Amino acid sequence: MPRFVLMTRLAPEALHDAEVRRAMGRAWLKKVKAACPEVTWQAHYAILGPYDFMDIYDAPDVVTAHKVSVISRAEGAVSAESWQAMDYDEFLKLLGEVQP
Repeated sequence: MPRFVLMTRLAPEALHDAEVRRAMGRAWLKKVKAACPEVTWQAHYAILGPYDFMDIYDAPDVVTAHKVSVISRAEGAVSAESWQAMDYDEFLKLLGEVQP
């Protein structure tokens, strides 16, 4: 199944209260699981830099990845970017198949 990385940024006011943030995160995850039950979560990180969170998940197709991003925006993310990712060993195999 394809792997995706979701990068989200929240409004500053969404990061002031840990309990409110936890409740918002649970509500978001509940909506994603209901709309995209085939998604399997690999990791969730709070990060430094231009984004607040990075989620790594597997989804059957790009349409499902779009749903995850749309739900994120609908639930208060200021921005949500989804990137498709490839395992490094798969990348090396692909690289070996490409002739310069």
